[in-house]
Amino acid sequence: MAFDYKKEYKEFYMPKNKPSIVTVPRMNYLAVRGQGDPNVEEGEYKQSIGLLYGIAFTIKMSKMGDHQIEGYFDYVVPPLEGFWWQDGVQGIDYSHKESFQWLSVIRLPDFVTKADFDWAIAEATKKKKTDFSKVEFLTYEEGLCVQCMHIGSYDDEPATVALMHEFMEQQGYALDINDHRLHHELYLSDARKVAPEKLKTVIRHPIRKN
Repeated sequence: MAFDYKKEYKEFYMPKNKPSIVTVPRMNYLAVRGQGDPNVEEGEYKQSIGLLYGIAFTIKMSKMGDHQIEGYFDYVVPPLEGFWWQDGVQGIDYSHKESFQWLSVIRLPDFVTKADFDWAIAEATKKKKTDFSKVEFLTYEEGLCVQCMHIGSYDDEPATVALMHEFMEQQGYALDINDHRLHHELYLSDARKVAPEKLKTVIRHPIRKN
Protein backbone atom coordinates (compact mmCIF):
# COMPACT_ATOMS: atom_id res chain seq x y z
CA MET A 1 0.00 0.00 0.00
CA ALA A 2 1.50 3.32 -1.08
CA PHE A 3 2.13 5.87 1.68
CA ASP A 4 -0.47 8.66 1.39
CA TYR A 5 0.53 11.96 3.03
CA LYS A 6 -3.08 13.17 3.11
CA LYS A 7 -4.14 10.16 5.19
CA GLU A 8 -1.03 9.90 7.37
CA TYR A 9 -0.85 13.63 8.20
CA LYS A 10 -4.51 14.57 8.42
CA GLU A 11 -3.72 17.53 10.68
CA PHE A 12 -2.02 19.23 7.71
CA TYR A 13 -4.10 18.01 4.76
CA MET A 14 -7.59 17.20 6.06
CA PRO A 15 -8.59 19.77 8.70
CA LYS A 16 -12.26 20.28 9.54
CA ASN A 17 -14.25 23.10 7.94
CA LYS A 18 -13.86 25.16 11.07
CA PRO A 19 -10.65 27.03 11.97
CA SER A 20 -7.86 25.42 14.02
CA ILE A 21 -4.30 26.22 15.09
CA VAL A 22 -1.45 24.07 13.75
CA THR A 23 2.35 24.10 13.80
CA VAL A 24 3.76 23.04 10.44
CA PRO A 25 7.31 21.61 10.49
CA ARG A 26 10.11 22.08 7.99
CA MET A 27 9.40 20.33 4.67
CA ASN A 28 11.05 20.06 1.27
CA TYR A 29 9.15 20.98 -1.88
CA LEU A 30 9.36 21.15 -5.63
CA ALA A 31 8.63 24.80 -6.42
CA VAL A 32 8.02 27.10 -9.39
CA ARG A 33 7.71 30.89 -9.04
CA GLY A 34 5.62 33.13 -11.25
CA GLN A 35 3.06 35.87 -11.53
CA GLY A 36 -0.28 36.65 -13.15
CA ASP A 37 -3.85 35.36 -13.28
CA PRO A 38 -3.89 31.58 -12.64
CA ASN A 39 -6.99 31.13 -14.82
CA VAL A 40 -5.35 32.16 -18.10
CA GLU A 41 -5.38 29.20 -20.49
CA GLU A 42 -1.83 28.14 -21.40
CA GLY A 43 -0.65 30.84 -18.98
CA GLU A 44 2.41 30.80 -16.75
CA TYR A 45 0.56 29.30 -13.77
CA LYS A 46 -0.84 26.33 -15.69
CA GLN A 47 2.54 25.72 -17.28
CA SER A 48 4.12 25.69 -13.81
CA ILE A 49 1.80 22.88 -12.73
CA GLY A 50 2.92 20.77 -15.68
CA LEU A 51 6.56 21.35 -14.75
CA LEU A 52 5.96 20.38 -11.10
CA TYR A 53 4.16 17.16 -11.93
CA GLY A 54 6.76 16.27 -14.55
CA ILE A 55 9.47 16.24 -11.87
CA ALA A 56 7.21 14.79 -9.14
CA PHE A 57 6.44 11.72 -11.23
CA THR A 58 10.03 11.36 -12.43
CA ILE A 59 11.03 11.03 -8.76
CA LYS A 60 8.12 8.74 -7.89
CA MET A 61 8.87 6.40 -10.81
CA SER A 62 12.65 6.38 -10.20
CA LYS A 63 12.18 2.92 -8.64
CA MET A 64 11.64 1.57 -12.17
CA GLY A 65 15.02 2.75 -13.47
CA ASP A 66 18.72 2.84 -12.73
CA HIS A 67 18.65 5.72 -10.22
CA GLN A 68 17.83 4.10 -6.89
CA ILE A 69 17.04 6.68 -4.18
CA GLU A 70 18.29 5.71 -0.73
CA GLY A 71 15.40 5.17 1.68
CA TYR A 72 12.80 5.18 -1.11
CA PHE A 73 9.30 3.89 -0.31
CA ASP A 74 6.25 3.87 -2.55
CA TYR A 75 3.99 6.87 -2.02
CA VAL A 76 1.13 8.87 -3.48
CA VAL A 77 2.33 12.20 -4.91
CA PRO A 78 1.10 14.84 -2.41
CA PRO A 79 -1.40 17.47 -3.53
CA LEU A 80 -0.56 20.68 -5.36
CA GLU A 81 -0.17 23.70 -3.08
CA GLY A 82 0.29 27.41 -3.63
CA PHE A 83 1.68 30.40 -1.76
CA TRP A 84 0.08 33.67 -2.94
CA TRP A 85 0.75 37.36 -2.45
CA GLN A 86 0.38 40.76 -4.14
CA ASP A 87 2.84 43.60 -3.84
CA GLY A 88 1.48 46.32 -1.55
CA VAL A 89 -1.54 44.26 -0.46
CA GLN A 90 -2.08 42.83 3.04
CA GLY A 91 -3.68 39.45 2.40
CA ILE A 92 -5.25 38.74 -1.00
CA ASP A 93 -7.30 40.95 -3.34
CA TYR A 94 -9.34 38.43 -5.32
CA SER A 95 -10.64 41.12 -7.68
CA HIS A 96 -7.19 41.71 -9.16
CA LYS A 97 -5.86 38.26 -10.05
CA GLU A 98 -3.62 39.74 -12.73
CA SER A 99 -1.38 41.11 -9.94
CA PHE A 100 -0.95 37.74 -8.20
CA GLN A 101 2.57 36.61 -7.35
CA TRP A 102 2.73 32.91 -6.60
CA LEU A 103 4.89 30.00 -5.61
CA SER A 104 3.43 26.67 -6.78
CA VAL A 105 4.72 23.69 -4.80
CA ILE A 106 4.42 19.94 -4.32
CA ARG A 107 5.79 18.36 -1.16
CA LEU A 108 8.72 15.99 -1.51
CA PRO A 109 9.22 12.89 0.64
CA ASP A 110 12.00 13.42 3.19
CA PHE A 111 14.19 10.80 1.51
CA VAL A 112 14.58 12.98 -1.62
CA THR A 113 17.89 14.87 -1.43
CA LYS A 114 19.04 17.84 -3.50
CA ALA A 115 21.21 15.38 -5.48
CA ASP A 116 18.12 13.26 -6.26
CA PHE A 117 16.29 16.42 -7.31
CA ASP A 118 19.15 17.40 -9.64
CA TRP A 119 19.05 13.91 -11.18
CA ALA A 120 15.28 14.20 -11.73
CA ILE A 121 15.63 17.57 -13.48
CA ALA A 122 18.25 16.16 -15.84
CA GLU A 123 16.28 12.93 -16.41
CA ALA A 124 12.98 14.69 -17.12
CA THR A 125 14.66 17.23 -19.41
CA LYS A 126 16.21 14.44 -21.44
CA LYS A 127 13.12 12.21 -21.62
CA LYS A 128 10.41 14.84 -22.05
CA LYS A 129 12.42 17.28 -24.20
CA THR A 130 11.16 20.10 -21.95
CA ASP A 131 12.95 22.88 -20.08
CA PHE A 132 12.54 22.22 -16.34
CA SER A 133 15.02 24.88 -15.21
CA LYS A 134 12.28 26.90 -13.47
CA VAL A 135 11.73 24.11 -10.94
CA GLU A 136 13.63 24.57 -7.69
CA PHE A 137 14.29 22.55 -4.55
CA LEU A 138 12.74 24.55 -1.70
CA THR A 139 13.03 23.96 2.05
CA TYR A 140 10.43 25.84 4.05
CA GLU A 141 9.32 25.83 7.67
CA GLU A 142 5.84 27.33 7.94
CA GLY A 143 5.56 27.27 11.73
CA LEU A 144 2.53 28.48 13.67
CA CYS A 145 -0.60 28.93 11.53
CA VAL A 146 -4.38 29.11 11.55
CA GLN A 147 -6.03 26.90 8.93
CA CYS A 148 -9.45 25.77 7.76
CA MET A 149 -10.98 23.53 5.09
CA HIS A 150 -12.75 25.73 2.53
CA ILE A 151 -15.48 24.03 0.52
CA GLY A 152 -16.57 25.93 -2.58
CA SER A 153 -15.26 28.31 -5.22
CA TYR A 154 -11.85 29.94 -4.82
CA ASP A 155 -13.61 33.31 -5.20
CA ASP A 156 -15.61 32.57 -2.03
CA GLU A 157 -12.49 32.13 0.10
CA PRO A 158 -12.76 35.56 1.82
CA ALA A 159 -15.66 34.31 3.96
CA THR A 160 -13.56 31.40 5.26
CA VAL A 161 -10.56 33.69 5.78
CA ALA A 162 -12.75 36.02 7.87
CA LEU A 163 -13.75 33.07 10.10
CA MET A 164 -10.09 32.08 10.46
CA HIS A 165 -9.05 35.58 11.51
CA GLU A 166 -11.92 35.90 13.99
CA PHE A 167 -10.98 32.54 15.58
CA MET A 168 -7.28 33.46 15.64
CA GLU A 169 -7.97 36.70 17.50
CA GLN A 170 -10.26 34.94 20.00
CA GLN A 171 -7.39 32.55 20.76
CA GLY A 172 -4.94 35.40 21.39
CA TYR A 173 -3.06 35.33 18.07
CA ALA A 174 -2.32 37.99 15.46
CA LEU A 175 -1.92 37.59 11.71
CA ASP A 176 1.76 37.35 10.69
CA ILE A 177 1.72 37.58 6.88
CA ASN A 178 4.92 39.18 5.58
CA ASP A 179 7.52 38.74 2.82
CA HIS A 180 8.47 35.30 4.15
CA ARG A 181 5.19 34.04 5.62
CA LEU A 182 2.42 33.91 3.04
CA HIS A 183 -1.22 33.08 2.26
CA HIS A 184 -1.11 29.32 1.60
CA GLU A 185 -3.59 27.04 -0.19
CA LEU A 186 -3.56 23.24 -0.51
CA TYR A 187 -5.68 21.87 -3.36
CA LEU A 188 -7.42 18.62 -2.50
CA SER A 189 -9.69 18.71 -5.58
CA ASP A 190 -8.93 18.81 -9.29
CA ALA A 191 -10.64 22.00 -10.49
CA ARG A 192 -10.88 20.50 -14.00
CA LYS A 193 -13.08 17.66 -12.74
CA VAL A 194 -14.94 19.00 -9.67
CA ALA A 195 -17.79 21.52 -9.66
CA PRO A 196 -16.75 24.86 -8.08
CA GLU A 197 -19.18 24.52 -5.17
CA LYS A 198 -17.61 21.17 -4.21
CA LEU A 199 -13.93 22.13 -4.39
CA LYS A 200 -11.95 21.33 -1.22
CA THR A 201 -9.08 23.71 -0.41
CA VAL A 202 -7.11 24.02 2.82
CA ILE A 203 -6.43 27.70 3.54
CA ARG A 204 -3.56 28.46 5.92
CA HIS A 205 -2.33 31.78 7.32
CA PRO A 206 0.78 32.40 9.46
CA ILE A 207 0.13 33.76 12.96
CA ARG A 208 2.02 34.81 16.10
CA LYS A 209 1.14 35.13 19.75
CA ASN A 210 -0.24 38.55 20.64
